[in-house]
Amino acid sequence: MSSTPLLIEEFSQIARSIESEVRRVIVGQEDVIRSVLICVLAGRHALLEGVPGLGKTQLIRTLADVLDLKFSRIQFTPDLMPADIVGTDIFAEDDTGRRVFSFREGPIFANLVLADEINRTTPKTQSALLEAMQEQTVTVAGRTYPLPPPFFVLATQNPLEMEGTYPLPEAQLDRFMFKIDVKFPTLDQLTVILERTTGGSTPKASSVASGASIIRMGALGLNTPIPTHVSRFAAQVVLASHPDSPDASDFVRRYVRYGASPRGAQALIIGAKLNALLEGRFNVSYDDIKAMALQSLRHRVLLNYDAQFDGVTADDVVKDLMGSVEKFMAQR
Repeated sequence: MSSTPLLIEEFSQIARSIESEVRRVIVGQEDVIRSVLICVLAGRHALLEGVPGLGKTQLIRTLADVLDLKFSRIQFTPDLMPADIVGTDIFAEDDTGRRVFSFREGPIFANLVLADEINRTTPKTQSALLEAMQEQTVTVAGRTYPLPPPFFVLATQNPLEMEGTYPLPEAQLDRFMFKIDVKFPTLDQLTVILERTTGGSTPKASSVASGASIIRMGALGLNTPIPTHVSRFAAQVVLASHPDSPDASDFVRRYVRYGASPRGAQALIIGAKLNALLEGRFNVSYDDIKAMALQSLRHRVLLNYDAQFDGVTADDVVKDLMGSVEKFMAQR
């Protein structure tokens, strides 16, 4: 792996190539592609939510084709067990013919892991991912095994109101850097999708980036300077998401049970840094924080019963939150 620092021009060139190759297969969804790419470059995890058939799995598979990384897909089902994900000890013969325990790696031992329909398995199995997502290690029978870098989980889920799903534990949701809402395509986009997928051949993406280049791009992103007033803005947003905060708006006090965690502020800042670089800038602004707000915070804001009764969503809360904090910061 090269230790030479990456230049912003090289960063931009590789990022454009990645996005271009993904768009050869995926129609529309520019914001989704950008958000997933930011998570990959940050070496963190993303959760994509949308109704079946919107291309969530296809997007992740395409990204795996574009990146020269070890790829693994785990199809989550109600009967999936933790050992099916992390691996297990088995009896095997060594070179001398003795029967000994040997660890057989599970599909989690990859660089890019697709956790498909993650909310279709039980909480016990979902929790098997917690150590891997946070520590990038797996512990089986008292032994800890490191996962290969880079490592990130890209998970898909169907909306919780659909039959046969289990809500993800808050502790696991918080480990996803972004929760990305995958929208239904427009008329023009759906027409192009039909043209591409109902013929004799379908487009295929080519590999344009390696694991080493992804790590170097992420290092450049994390080392991007951010002005103090911008980082304070991100911190203020997270503090104001808590209903007991003196800076919380009436909307937040009425509808929020518990606000975002410090990981929410980290996601805002890291996402803003990488978003600025992807836009060709080496400076981070308020607009970069605002661009990352929904995907960084929507899964970290816990709503109360009044919100459910009045039909208020987490996105509504985040939008109000950003507006109220902007006014508060302008008055200081």
